[in-house]
Amino acid sequence: MNHPPVYRAPMRSRDVRVPDGAAAERALAMGVCGVGGIVDAPPASLEQALVAVDAAHGERMARRLERFAAAPDGALVWTRDADGLLWLGMLDGAWRYDAAAAARDVDLVHVRPCRWLAAPIPPVDVPSAVHATFARGGRNWQRIHDADVSEESMSLWRRGNSQA
Repeated sequence: MNHPPVYRAPMRSRDVRVPDGAAAERALAMGVCGVGGIVDAPPASLEQALVAVDAAHGERMARRLERFAAAPDGALVWTRDADGLLWLGMLDGAWRYDAAAAARDVDLVHVRPCRWLAAPIPPVDVPSAVHATFARGGRNWQRIHDADVSEESMSLWRRGNSQA
């Protein structure tokens, strides 16, 4: 069976003034998933955003934004909230730039709609590959490459939605 790709979305700003967990808390509340990269003027298109992010933050951050925007609808994403609990979501729409002051405050301006499960996943149920990728730390959006993580995450997604 073909399962969707699975990503780690730490949603942690590179700006040390932004508290860990603040962006993830906003994402969960707003029903989005995202990455940082504030630019001077809100871009009207992804192409404009990539150019602006490259100019403001460098090519590596622009490539991360491009990978985030290119992830397919239906891809599963994992994030960690301010309490360290892991949440599972599913991407459900295209990239947009969120220019709201609250989005800028937590550096979560490049967002996509995301349907999050209603509750975090109990730690014992989280796939080991997800634990491993968060244990490595970092602030990057990245695909989790593991033979079982897609099937395990999809099973949790189905179970979480059947309880809703």
